[in-house]
Amino acid sequence: MKSATPKVLHQICGRSLVGHVLAAARELDPENLVVVVGHAREQVGAHLAEIDPGVRTAVQEEQNGTGHAVRIALEQLGGAVDGTVVVVCGDTPLLTGATLRQLAATHTGDANAVTVLTAEVPDATGYGRIVRDGTTGAVTEIVEHKDATDAQRAIREINSGVFAFDGQLLAEALKKVRTDNSQGEEYLTDVLGILREAGHRVGASVTGDHREIAGINNRVQLSEARRILNDRLLTEAMLAGVTVIDPATTWVDVTVTFEQDAVVHPGTQLHGSTHLGEGAEVGPNCRLTDTAVGAGARVDNTVAYSSEVGAGASVGPYAYLRPGTRLGTKGKIGTYVETKNASIGEGTKIPHLSYVGDATIGEYTNIGAASVFVNYDGQEKHHTTVGSHCRTGSDNMFVAPVTVGDGSYTAAGSVITKDVPPGSLAVARGQQRNIEGWVARKRPGSAAAKAAEAASRQVESED
Repeated sequence: MKSATPKVLHQICGRSLVGHVLAAARELDPENLVVVVGHAREQVGAHLAEIDPGVRTAVQEEQNGTGHAVRIALEQLGGAVDGTVVVVCGDTPLLTGATLRQLAATHTGDANAVTVLTAEVPDATGYGRIVRDGTTGAVTEIVEHKDATDAQRAIREINSGVFAFDGQLLAEALKKVRTDNSQGEEYLTDVLGILREAGHRVGASVTGDHREIAGINNRVQLSEARRILNDRLLTEAMLAGVTVIDPATTWVDVTVTFEQDAVVHPGTQLHGSTHLGEGAEVGPNCRLTDTAVGAGARVDNTVAYSSEVGAGASVGPYAYLRPGTRLGTKGKIGTYVETKNASIGEGTKIPHLSYVGDATIGEYTNIGAASVFVNYDGQEKHHTTVGSHCRTGSDNMFVAPVTVGDGSYTAAGSVITKDVPPGSLAVARGQQRNIEGWVARKRPGSAAAKAAEAASRQVESED
């Protein structure tokens, strides 16, 4: 990956690679879930504890092969275990729980000692080949690419690296795995031959989509997997009643949820726990993270983090909703408005060119253009409260902490530093003073002076 980040911690669609695999494995409701860690174990272990505290880890001090890794995992569980042991790879984010359930069902239903998940791929380079009995079609062995003959390399059915084993038989067979191969490692695939030679049944479960088993080894493959998973998520959303205008430019995380008749316009990214309510319309060119958009709301050309947009509300274009923004039903946050830690009541409008931070605004209030809630004194943040049914003038500064009572008005250009009683008009600005003839005296011969002189002559001629 050429990265300081361990491979399995690289992310696509809101989860790490290993996070996707764990989510699929959890759909089996396993009694134990063990992750074998080696390289960058501290980082990987901390991540696992964060995303799935029930996971157990087994440390592989030296990376001596897949068989060795499974043996380490079984030792973490005290040795041989009863029941089915499913082994998956930590870098296969497209693997689904449905495919794992099919594997487990086939394994149990066919009474196999081991069942391998396989797929037929267009290009099998680098993968272990599935070698079958020419008469019965049974799996006889898996040959790694480096150890395969030319005839075996022509086989397109490959080993996914995902297996279901009888737990007791797996533990016994691992003791017999040898290292006389090109890598000098313990291959888990050798267990199949060992069990077959002992007279046990070896079967296979073929996945319908070979892309599910694709491992990630570089950033090109990472981007390809992201595209596939994103398409899968958007397809599910569209089949559930969501309109996605342009899937090619729309990106979503696996944790994003939708209700029926939501509409997503081009150039939109939806991340984290973002939720679009029924009939909500988002985009174009939005990036919403952990943000809830209510039914029938409209969000256009907006960036939002950890915010709530009420039903029937409108946001944007070119708005920035920072964490803690809560816009009420039928409210409005308009063009070039930034909000942070602000509770904005039902029907309240902040139409344009304003900053509202650390504030509570009541219902059906209008905040004039170019208003700033001055919340920071250089050391501490302070709160502003504006009541319901207020009308604040353009170019107001609300210097927190300050309260504007219900039904109040503030004059344009005012700097509000004192509380405004309900129903009052607050005027906080110096009186205008006109100094006539200033331009002629201070800027003689300038374009402004000439224009003023011409205007004066026009007025005199009209008089």
